[in-house]
Amino acid sequence: MKRNNIIVIIVVLVIAAAPLACKKSFLNQTNRFEGSADATFNKSADVVALVNSIYDTYQNSDLLKKCIWYRANFSTHDFFNWGGDVFWNNYQIPATFGGLTTFWNQSFIGIARANSAFAVITAAEGKGIVAPALAARLRGEAFFLRGMTFYYLAASFGGVPLEIDTSSTVNLGLKPRTSRDSVFMQVVLDMQQAENLLVSKTALPASELGRATKGAAYGFEGAARMWLKDYTGALAAFNNPELNSNYRLLANFADVHEYSRQNNDETLFEVQFQLPPNGSQSWDGSWNPPGAELGWIDSFSWPEEITQQGYDYGNPALWNSYQQGDKRKLLTIVGPGDTLASPGILAKWGGIKGYIPVVAGFAAGNPKYTGDDGKILNTVGTLTRPWYGGDGARTGYFCSKKWRDPNLTGNYGPSAIFGDQNQILLRYAEILLSRAECKVRTGNIPGAMADLKLVRDRAWGGIAPAVMRDSANYNGTPGLPITDALQMVLSEYRHELTGEYSLFYNLCRAGNDVAIDFIKKANGTVDASYDPVVNPAPGPTNDGKKHGLYNTSLTPNKTLLPIPQSAIALNPNLSQNPD
Repeated sequence: MKRNNIIVIIVVLVIAAAPLACKKSFLNQTNRFEGSADATFNKSADVVALVNSIYDTYQNSDLLKKCIWYRANFSTHDFFNWGGDVFWNNYQIPATFGGLTTFWNQSFIGIARANSAFAVITAAEGKGIVAPALAARLRGEAFFLRGMTFYYLAASFGGVPLEIDTSSTVNLGLKPRTSRDSVFMQVVLDMQQAENLLVSKTALPASELGRATKGAAYGFEGAARMWLKDYTGALAAFNNPELNSNYRLLANFADVHEYSRQNNDETLFEVQFQLPPNGSQSWDGSWNPPGAELGWIDSFSWPEEITQQGYDYGNPALWNSYQQGDKRKLLTIVGPGDTLASPGILAKWGGIKGYIPVVAGFAAGNPKYTGDDGKILNTVGTLTRPWYGGDGARTGYFCSKKWRDPNLTGNYGPSAIFGDQNQILLRYAEILLSRAECKVRTGNIPGAMADLKLVRDRAWGGIAPAVMRDSANYNGTPGLPITDALQMVLSEYRHELTGEYSLFYNLCRAGNDVAIDFIKKANGTVDASYDPVVNPAPGPTNDGKKHGLYNTSLTPNKTLLPIPQSAIALNPNLSQNPD
């Protein structure tokens, strides 16, 4: 029988009960579900809410953290998983992994919402319910969000069903996979539509910050063209004045990810999260009152010694790879003896020493929270007592990009887990680095070096060293100079973007062989005592700053995620990716 109840083709219409308000709150919703696209939209706010529901598909911790973030960072081996998902460390992600099912289902629900929105917007505009200018912007947002969703699907799974027309019920939800190039070509088309309809970021009122803009559309168009190896077309997108007039590098790298600087001038698109007044951030279920959009995305990256979690941890080879003087280092990864560098954390807590578990642990005489000087600890563990977790399975290194929300107390209780830090999917520094790669590909090496210099100078807070070096050797001596222009770009992708949502994707976009070779070289020499399969616990000879981690099982086939088994069970026309 036909499987007309397949989740990927459900049309979900979400209607908001409240008008738009201040920053982040344009996504506030009271959800109700309608059975068809013929639902009555009597107010402009109803149509706006339908488009808001497309954004809502991304306000999901499993989609953002357990799929896109895991893929972008675990697959580079800059970071690793501890807990129930350690298969990411060895590129053995099973097709039954629940996160993949969430990724797939949420994506196609969002696509279905976008597809249904076009007819609704047109009908509402025709009835005078929605003004023409607002109708145009809403169409642009639907095109952008559909295109962005197809972008992450194609980058993660390869070819996927290209569901772009809901006017016919023939084979709806039962389409076979389309080629990856065809999906990226659709991304380009969707972004071009969005570019013609959206407004500039600088034209958005403060109450609407976070919505898709022309600049974000040009950014994703350029990225999609790079997957298609259309570097000239990508350059045209990246050089558009919408990008270079409305966005800029912030002067201080620390500000980019600061909780107090969300939706700043550098970010092209952020997934919005919000804690309403008097809302709770604990596990008890009260963290989701009306208006709340919260996630455990950031707290998963904190040490177990702070949150009792620590589900991802860093590779010391990443810590070791930053050149001396690079201010991005401690704002990206911190290890034994390191202090936190986030201005917001320092202002609120004074660093590590202010967090509830540290204060309580030190008072109880726990050596985990006592510095080598006998005073309360104010570093991420110490060189003599690294924070390896209760079972000793971690490295003592953690992602400080995800340690920026000063409202999280670190205590495994109220205000411990769920935060409302926005998640940045694309920012201007990545545009500059992608533009540099395009210039390398088209033979403009001086232009590429100029773009790299903009990013690197900001990283040093002045003038970066003229010579870019490879990862430092494990005896502490500087690495060899990098002379190949493409390798320079790849190195800057890593040092600027690791711990965010794009690094592994950008490396694979440059070519599977290029990505595999870079990842293996970037992560040092195999040390069996650090191998997460053979012996996950750090050995006695590892001081946490001399050894790298990597697993050699990354192959071209493993650069694609498996299609979720649940999706194949529902759609017999789907084929699985090769092992």
